[in-house]
Amino acid sequence: MERRENQSPQDETARILVEFLEVAITSIVFLKGVYPSGAFERRRYMNIVVQRAKHPELRDYIHSAITGLLPFMQKGLVERVAVVFYNNDNIPVERFIFKLNVNQSYGSKVEGSLEFSLRSFLMKLSVSGSLTKVLPRDCRWEITAYFRSIPQVTENKDAKLWIPTDTKQWQQPSLITPIKSLSSEPLCLQLYMEHPNQSEPKLEENTT
Repeated sequence: MERRENQSPQDETARILVEFLEVAITSIVFLKGVYPSGAFERRRYMNIVVQRAKHPELRDYIHSAITGLLPFMQKGLVERVAVVFYNNDNIPVERFIFKLNVNQSYGSKVEGSLEFSLRSFLMKLSVSGSLTKVLPRDCRWEITAYFRSIPQVTENKDAKLWIPTDTKQWQQPSLITPIKSLSSEPLCLQLYMEHPNQSEPKLEENTT
């Protein structure tokens, strides 16, 4: 993503976070083995080796979805970004959650220190395979965002891809597995997994 001069610290934080999420989500999809390993290629990002999607549709979906969040992140409206994996019955079986909070009043330059901190998340993700569940065959996945308030209509064409949707929610509290957390100005970020409770009776429709 292009760097612009005279960006506010909030805009710069949002830009770095969007770049990071695009790489991190690609890493999660690679980690889960949804596609053959040949669908990805090794690249360097933040001076570490990461995975990049080779298939244009896969790469464009992740890029467009996350880039579309940029104007909302700049305003501090995005609370969580999730990668959700579903079984054949369209029931979520695993969620990777990025919970974030950006200090909108922070006034200092952020690029170097923030990128160094986010790099540790990518390193942790690369060795987190043992924490995840085996996915059912023919599963599907999607990127979901949760907003602090309903965002206003924007002229950004990518942002218009984000629309309210009907999703199935677990009735029982989910089982949470922490992966990595960061608490430092201007960003607090948590990465964790959610799985359905073993006592989960069924799922209900929830309209958002």
